[in-house]
Amino acid sequence: MSATVFDHRMPIRWGDMDTMGHVNNTLYFRYFEQARIAWFESLGFMARPDGEGCILARITCDFVRPLTYPGDVVVRHRLIKLGRTSVTHELEIRRVDEDALYAKGDSVLVWMDFRANQSKPWPQHLRDILDV
Repeated sequence: MSATVFDHRMPIRWGDMDTMGHVNNTLYFRYFEQARIAWFESLGFMARPDGEGCILARITCDFVRPLTYPGDVVVRHRLIKLGRTSVTHELEIRRVDEDALYAKGDSVLVWMDFRANQSKPWPQHLRDILDV
């Protein structure tokens, strides 16, 4: 898989469900987050609060159908736009045991200089990895 498409598999935990018997809506954002962190790690970079890194600037989620325990999900991040200071991803959550979409959305990640508290261009070595 390329740096522009990243799949991350994770289990649905019993504690992820709410009193309605399905995964709580806030957990879909946690699933997106966990996959995003795994993507960062796969590329060899993480945010450094004393330096530079990537932050989440925007995220959306359309809930297509409810997830239920037990099972595993695959969260897909697909890079759809590489800008100067930001990248935009299309997001999907699917169950492993069926080919059905459970949630979709998008996110915008911005490269930041944390000391200056401002965005800056993505470093060239990461742009080289991400450029399609």
